[in-house]
Amino acid sequence: MSAPVFGVTGWKNSGKTTLLTRLVSVFVARGLRVSTIKHAHHAFDIDRPATDSFRHREAGASEVMIVSGTRWALMHELREEEEEPGFETVLPRLSPCDLVLVEGYKRERHPKIEVRRSASARQSSLALEDPTIRAIAADHPTDSHGLPCFALDDVEAMADFIANETGLRSGGG
Repeated sequence: MSAPVFGVTGWKNSGKTTLLTRLVSVFVARGLRVSTIKHAHHAFDIDRPATDSFRHREAGASEVMIVSGTRWALMHELREEEEEPGFETVLPRLSPCDLVLVEGYKRERHPKIEVRRSASARQSSLALEDPTIRAIAADHPTDSHGLPCFALDDVEAMADFIANETGLRSGGG
């Protein structure tokens, strides 16, 4: 995977998903092919009981691929004998793209923007302990500790910042 990777990190309810989806829209509008990785800290399921694919997994299949004329998805079931794959293991599984935006994986070493919202669960700064945080996005006045600080709704400026940090140009690479 040779695409640049840039993350959006922050505490619970800080607005990470909203910012990430808005960034995806901006980069796609600029002609870039964007992929995303979202880390979940809990068990999740994208499949519903009673569907054929759910029944395949329930029967013990390690991987189930669903293919249609509009999309395909591959589900890999981690059984008790497997650990959660690390970031460096899942990143190369993405198809070629111009940019990978990551939500979560706050402990990984890719560059990130820290999201701070006055309504978030915690207010402590991640940037103080994480040198991979390159900027702050906040909905309130905050100490950015010398890092660039963006208004949380100034998505175009953040996209420009990420493009500059990663060497991206509109239209790819």
